Amino acid sequence: MRFIKHFWPLFAALALLYVFNRSWGMVPPLGKVFSPFEGFLQHAVAGHSRQDEEILLKGIAEEVTVYYDDNAVPHIFAQNDADLYFAQGYVIARDRLWQMEFYTLVASGRLSEVVGGAALAYDRFNRRIGMARSAATIAEKLKADTLANRMLEAYAAGVNAYIEQLTYRDLPVEYKLLNYSPERWTPYKSILMLMNMRNTLNGGSYDYGLTKVLARYGADVVANLFPDYPALESPAIPEGTEWEFSPVPRPVVPERVTALPDSDLLSFYMPAPRPEIGSNNWAVSGTKSATGLPILANDPHLQLTLPSIWYQMQLAAPGVNVYGVALPGTPNIIIGFNKDIAWGVTNLGPDVMDFYRIQFRDSTFREYRHDGQWKPATRHIETFSLKGGWTVYDTLYYTHHGPVVYHKADPTNTDRVPPGYAMRWVTNETDDSDMLAFYYLNRGTDYDDYREALGYFTAPAQNFVFSSNGGDIALAAAGKLPLKWKGQGKYLLDGTLASHDWQGWIPKEQNPAVRNPSRGFVSSANQSPTDTTYPYYLDWRFAHPARAIRINERLEAMTDATADSLRALQNDNYNVDARRVLPRLMKALAAADSIRRSAEFDAVERWNRRNDADAVGAAIFESWLDNLMAAIWEDEFPRDDDFLFPSLDRTFELINNEPDAPWFDNVNTPDTVETLDDIIRESFNITVKHMRERLGDISARTWALGKVKGTRIMHLVPNFRSFGRIGVNNGGGSSVVNATSRTNGPSWRMVVQLDKEWPVAYGLYPGGQSGNPGSRYYDNMIDRWAQGELDTLLFMKRADEPSDRLQRRMALKPTK
Repeated sequence: MRFIKHFWPLFAALALLYVFNRSWGMVPPLGKVFSPFEGFLQHAVAGHSRQDEEILLKGIAEEVTVYYDDNAVPHIFAQNDADLYFAQGYVIARDRLWQMEFYTLVASGRLSEVVGGAALAYDRFNRRIGMARSAATIAEKLKADTLANRMLEAYAAGVNAYIEQLTYRDLPVEYKLLNYSPERWTPYKSILMLMNMRNTLNGGSYDYGLTKVLARYGADVVANLFPDYPALESPAIPEGTEWEFSPVPRPVVPERVTALPDSDLLSFYMPAPRPEIGSNNWAVSGTKSATGLPILANDPHLQLTLPSIWYQMQLAAPGVNVYGVALPGTPNIIIGFNKDIAWGVTNLGPDVMDFYRIQFRDSTFREYRHDGQWKPATRHIETFSLKGGWTVYDTLYYTHHGPVVYHKADPTNTDRVPPGYAMRWVTNETDDSDMLAFYYLNRGTDYDDYREALGYFTAPAQNFVFSSNGGDIALAAAGKLPLKWKGQGKYLLDGTLASHDWQGWIPKEQNPAVRNPSRGFVSSANQSPTDTTYPYYLDWRFAHPARAIRINERLEAMTDATADSLRALQNDNYNVDARRVLPRLMKALAAADSIRRSAEFDAVERWNRRNDADAVGAAIFESWLDNLMAAIWEDEFPRDDDFLFPSLDRTFELINNEPDAPWFDNVNTPDTVETLDDIIRESFNITVKHMRERLGDISARTWALGKVKGTRIMHLVPNFRSFGRIGVNNGGGSSVVNATSRTNGPSWRMVVQLDKEWPVAYGLYPGGQSGNPGSRYYDNMIDRWAQGELDTLLFMKRADEPSDRLQRRMALKPTK
């Protein structure tokens, strides 16, 4: 007892050391995390150091100079390409290493290794859609491409040079809180970054929802409510453009165009395309600009996150000097400009994901029926190593279409009933040239270079807008586009029929494109890329045309345009939907005295149809439109049962031109026949009721759009709430040019004014260069972004060019 009395403090101290220096489930070693010498407090710094540095590194041949400007943007000057990409990898990893690795874990289905079983279902889904397997195939093929392989290997070596310098003290804070360490970077991981972007931009399908509509209501209803072209459109390629090519033979529509869903297909799940994931881009010619040379603008719309999805930088070496934004984890500049050209992208949005009902021969799933034959399926075993030591296995079956994503295997089922659907998805095309598209764009000098570079691009299909100081403007769809019969993939397809297979590819040189149109501008906003004269089928539904209509109206009227003219257009909040449908809606409301006398009616009536941050009418209209769509369509096409709603465009046409359509009656109230006016008033009353419950009585302070919308820019790990920004006050909306919603919006705004000598460019994104939440460069651009401002971009002509904006110099030197 006396021994215990004297030594219990020591035992307690040892116990605490044991407890606090090991992890417990998902809880990291708290002693290390809270250590003032190496824990998370190390990241509570003011920002990047302003001291010049010299760093000795293995893997580079000659000295590389990196200048950081007043926004922590690196300007890299190398003496050869290999050193340039090595330095790019090294520099980005210093700021964004955790983000880079996080995205690769998502794409490869490995998040459960870091966060445990909670992510297993998500991981299984991402493995099952094939991104990791396809990325591995591409990485292997790239080894045979000398140029692409050198670029990727150099980039990976730069990332690894930084990783090798890290101690626990220096690890990004997310590694400490989640209790894991970075892996070595490889070209495979860079490919995974691109696969993740492919999934973001063309992952999703309407096939199942529309097939259910067809099964319940028939082809006539689908043709009426889900037409192949909108009633009001302003296509990306101007109407009337002549197609200067001879089309290849197009597949004939077969007698049978769908496989109707099985009654037990409730387990089928595939997210619909996300309308909030879009973009704007345009370029005006010298005939419309004040300078007599083209001006280009681009703002890609993605989920708003911290760290930001993009990273600003300048890359310079013999043969290249380019500025713009890179995708962390991949070499080159993705959106940007050099001395002679500028380019930007928007999502094209073709139908590049189709599902095929598979008839397996028996419960072994070794063979499946196709084109009158039994063909072998390929089996893959996927292994998931969960945090905590658990291992889980999953069996995947591949047909020639692709993976069977959802598979209900029942060993007692010996009938030849299709147990699953295989997915054909362009993301899993293993063309290995996407990297080269940006390599050559970065070095391009004219229109011919631009077109040659786009020939290397595979997916996701994009509208590349272009301008040059030679006077050209252009817009071209780049990527592999399936050659289909009209309507192919609008519904679930039959995997036994060869006629339902993709029939090849549209020749890339015949993708939609236009150069120097007579109207003096090119633009795209994810709308239909062409009018109905384009000879190939691309899809039946593209983004709602409101943004495109407004952009083209303003560009048509624009003269003597400046960079600021285009910046103002990027921030345009005019609501075309309100112009189109609000007069009819307000007429119905005005007929009801109780509504007409309300403050909410008055706010909408006095609204100037602009989605400005302080607009109360805009907040009411946006909420009302959602409720109106549900009031019209939810009874016939319940979303909980995975039915698809008709589009806003078709709905507006019904409201304005077909007020007696039977769809306005609510089938769930058989004793009452509702009219259009009833639905309009009911949905308005529901909107007001919900807003009052949430916000109190109407006031300019609490009902303003910026407050109601509540834009938030959160950390990639949702639980790390303190690392995000909430309540970002701005205007906008998903159907206006300034397409800022609660969680999505312009992820990078750029305007480039070309010149014969040197371009002047402006840009900004909603975040900062650093991935460290403690850095002043983590979110320093958000407030300016919310106000619609742009920074003047420092584009240096040479390494020794003086500038007051340069803050420090970093020299990367080879070890001897």
